[in-house]
Amino acid sequence: MYWRFLEQQITKWTNKPYVQILFGARQTGKSTLLKKLFPGADISIDLSNPGERSRYLARPQEFISECRALSESKKRRVVVVDEVQTAPAIFDAVQSLYDSDKTRWQFILCGSSARKLRTTGTNLLPGRAVYHHLYTLTTLERAFSEATTKKKDDVPALPMLIGQEKRSEKLFPAVSLEERLAFGELPGIAVAGKEDRPELLRSYALIYLEEEIRREGLVKDWGAFVRFLELAAAESGGIVNYSSLSKESGVSVATIKSYYRLLEDMFIGFSVPAFSGSTRKYLLSTPKFYFFDNGVRNASAGFEIGPSIVRSQSGPLFEHWVGQELWKRLGYLKQGRLFHYRTKGGAEIDFVLEKDRHYIPIEVKWTEHPSESDARHIESFLRDMSKKATSGFIICRCVKPMQLTDHVKAVPYWWF
Repeated sequence: MYWRFLEQQITKWTNKPYVQILFGARQTGKSTLLKKLFPGADISIDLSNPGERSRYLARPQEFISECRALSESKKRRVVVVDEVQTAPAIFDAVQSLYDSDKTRWQFILCGSSARKLRTTGTNLLPGRAVYHHLYTLTTLERAFSEATTKKKDDVPALPMLIGQEKRSEKLFPAVSLEERLAFGELPGIAVAGKEDRPELLRSYALIYLEEEIRREGLVKDWGAFVRFLELAAAESGGIVNYSSLSKESGVSVATIKSYYRLLEDMFIGFSVPAFSGSTRKYLLSTPKFYFFDNGVRNASAGFEIGPSIVRSQSGPLFEHWVGQELWKRLGYLKQGRLFHYRTKGGAEIDFVLEKDRHYIPIEVKWTEHPSESDARHIESFLRDMSKKATSGFIICRCVKPMQLTDHVKAVPYWWF
């Protein structure tokens, strides 16, 4: 099996007396990862199976009985429950068992949506559980096919995020930037044949998303939501215009906002709030919204999936990919925040990373030949935030790192 970065985090907590809860969008590899890490689970329940789901919804006490039926052992009994959000009462059952004996069972709960859990006030086991989020593939799990000049002892140019961990298992097949921008980073897409990827992504958008959203039962006007989803995907990466989307979708602004919350709760996208750490009063305060994966974004928007979309939307897709990579890495670190910066006068910085009370402005440029002029907005930001920001980066397609100014460095996308 292929190596996933989250393995080390889950393994670290396996021998500790806590429940582990794993969230992530559909098809990010959650079930595969749990089968790999817990191949001999004493109880393994898949609630995506309608029969299993109906049984535990009707009689959640049977879960307690089945766990208690396991004979006691010096080694904790492993209990894995997949798609746990479909039967929220399982959380109460787990708490009852856990509180009765913290060392008898090792519970691993897995879900692809937090919406129902949040809206129904589900018991998420505070003080008893540790939470994980599995994202689509990162550059640590799937290398670049074109990064041939990078030496093994190179240190990533950006001074942050994930370090190189020791690993013996194989990575996903190396791939070019253009393929990432067109097809995204879902594990199943990464190992599929190129000719199959477009149809698989369209199926994801049409079948998996519809199945998940219909299961939530929170969208009354399915036609309006489908129109919204296509528009939101097409405009992903831009500042959210609720009024415009409301007019085009034919529903209220309040409904549009609820649709965006639904996408976030299902891990289909994420918001990047506007930076507000400056004393300047002419900063825009509206967030941006990004789909969690370029391939799913392209399919949901109804775009042609392949090389042509990279040619026509290279800049926006590249910005998407960098934003997704930063979001995933910060999520795995469980620290730091991501913002965007834009003034009413039009000055814009794609991302501002906050980590340890320090800000790092990051611009994303499709160019192979960055110049000093590309750094002007970052330089302005550094002057304004001189006490908390000392350097910035431009992520682009240059061959090697370039020092554009005293404080701004351009780095190749495969270095960071």
